[in-house]
Amino acid sequence: MKVLCIGEALIDMICTDVNVSLSTGQHFLKKAGGAPANVAAAIAALGGDVTMAAKVGDDPFGEHLIDLLKEMGVDTSLIIKDANFFTTFAFVSLMNDGERDFYFNRGADKELSMADLTSLDLKEYCIVHFGSATAFLPGPLQSTYTNLLTKAKEAGCLLSFDPNYRHLLFQNNTKSFMQQCSPFIEQCHFFKLSDEEAMLITGCDTVAFAAAALRKKTTAVFTITLGKEGTLLSIGDHLEIIKSIIIQPVDATGAGDAFVGAVLYQLNKKYQKEIDTLSLEDWKIIVGNANKAGARTCEYMGAMEAFKHLNNSIFD
Repeated sequence: MKVLCIGEALIDMICTDVNVSLSTGQHFLKKAGGAPANVAAAIAALGGDVTMAAKVGDDPFGEHLIDLLKEMGVDTSLIIKDANFFTTFAFVSLMNDGERDFYFNRGADKELSMADLTSLDLKEYCIVHFGSATAFLPGPLQSTYTNLLTKAKEAGCLLSFDPNYRHLLFQNNTKSFMQQCSPFIEQCHFFKLSDEEAMLITGCDTVAFAAAALRKKTTAVFTITLGKEGTLLSIGDHLEIIKSIIIQPVDATGAGDAFVGAVLYQLNKKYQKEIDTLSLEDWKIIVGNANKAGARTCEYMGAMEAFKHLNNSIFD
């Protein structure tokens, strides 16, 4: 059985000039991106069987994304090239004060419709992962996302969710983001949040209160990543922090996606649809291994480049 990831595949254009705005930056580094595409790449790197569903432009950048994902071992048969739209770009420049100058040039990713997925047979998939912040922005992808949630649930798939909140995308519309997260949190079997996301979605001012609020809304197993403090695991009535892996970080890009990819790889490879039978000890092992994958990613520059250093031997 396979894992299906749906959402954006895009190009990150990272300004390499020091402490300059995008308007004055001159040098940019092209990196393949998109959170669900990163998760798919991480699963494939670990040895999992995974398909990516997305839409890109029929242009050199869309071709680059498809080629790179194929190289990583991802099934790209559900990545649609559309000549009517350009591949989506995210331009980012990091300032010395820690703020990011950000511009999102959205193209093909928002146009993925259910009509593009007529060849999709959910019986082939054990897990469907929803991991796109951009899916909560206006466009056909928005309804495709919610329709696929319903269909995947009806098909008996294990449902996974990572909202991937980006303040620069939702700074004026966080209420809509929070509302659209609710059905996924309520219906998914597993979801992962950052500490920022957990407090934003629940309206709580501490992670502990946020976890308690979430447990009233869902029966899912969930994790809240806490950076160097570890990962909070919630399963049933139990809460426990799984320690982080001590490393010398180089680049944290994609660490959360590697974490999710490692969880889904283990659920699919070892446990398949038996998530309800997993014990606390099983989940502690799964999350501990996912922490290892996230840490390994931080030791290298770039997300998909870092994933090339992932393999399931890191779980030993």
